[in-house]
Amino acid sequence: MKEIKIGLIGAGWMGKAHTTAFHNARMIFGDDMPVFEVVSDVGEEQVASFAQSMGYRRHTTNWRDIVTDPAVDLVDVATPNSMHYEMAKAALENGKHVFCEKPLSLTAEQSYELANLAKKKGVVNYCGFSNIMNPANQYVKELVQSGKLGKIMRVHATYDQDMLLDPSIPLAWRHINKLAGSGALGDLCSHLLSVSQMIVGDMREVLGVQSIVIPERPLKPGSKEMGQVENDDLITFLVKYENGAIGDFSSSRVATGRKNYFYYEIQGTEGSVVYNLERMCEVQVYFKADADRDNGRDCGFRTVLLNPQHEGFKWFQPAGGIAIAFDDMKTLQAHALMQAMHGGAYLCDFEMGAKVDGVIGAVLKSVKSGQWEKC
Repeated sequence: MKEIKIGLIGAGWMGKAHTTAFHNARMIFGDDMPVFEVVSDVGEEQVASFAQSMGYRRHTTNWRDIVTDPAVDLVDVATPNSMHYEMAKAALENGKHVFCEKPLSLTAEQSYELANLAKKKGVVNYCGFSNIMNPANQYVKELVQSGKLGKIMRVHATYDQDMLLDPSIPLAWRHINKLAGSGALGDLCSHLLSVSQMIVGDMREVLGVQSIVIPERPLKPGSKEMGQVENDDLITFLVKYENGAIGDFSSSRVATGRKNYFYYEIQGTEGSVVYNLERMCEVQVYFKADADRDNGRDCGFRTVLLNPQHEGFKWFQPAGGIAIAFDDMKTLQAHALMQAMHGGAYLCDFEMGAKVDGVIGAVLKSVKSGQWEKC
């Protein structure tokens, strides 16, 4: 198997998560050969320390060195949102394969531009929606596409955390539209949207409403000087799908008591399925046919424990009911990406990322107009 030389842009938490995932993929699957060639970040001391601890051969404080480096096969963009478009575009223009964290950009127009450029260049273009590779979501996709749930009628979904419930937490780039694009909508709900795109398909129209629960935050820890929060702490919107289904989606970054509540229910004419990421290895399923066979004694939903028969699970645990972890999704993601660079098929490309960004843009437009907006 040929080596894949990685150039990482961004030596923060996400850059560390990506590097760890590539390393784990090599150890677990045995057919990936990532080489940590070079990493960049703005601080010399920080990036030098990162390179040493994470095993990169070289480091630089200029990200453009990476996108033009002839030794780099894959450019990994793991920076804050507002930087993604420029960096991914430069990498594509230099003929590099690109792994870009979500969102691809702050506008649907720029995201579709990247998707079209990647297609033109003929390179692997992978958008970093981790939940796509979750074995539970893959299982639900199989159930829906097999027709076992019948015609899909409704999707009910929410992704809630309370990470910003404390009003003393200082203002950060995530609160500023020109840096983040949106709040809970882009940061959290985009993950739900990627899974919805994979399982149910394209959305046609949305109608949204938002709330900024904490309108001001300290500029620095402990400071009395305040700055304005520009984007949504809480978002809710209705959806019409192209296939006729309807849905309601929500996300909150101030949801009291919720830590990582990624939840959805998909209702079909012949069955329904429920999933909650906080119980990562459990899927709740209901089939109308089971109740019919049981002479009408309807026992409701049953729990399916993920096991080695489910896509991806077997690489981590030998038996059902043994939990896998959130980071294992990143490992599966890294493996899928590297296999794609050797000709393998992959789902989470820039076109999917652009579709998600298109829905986000439509929701933001609807929030302002108070009307249904096309995706």
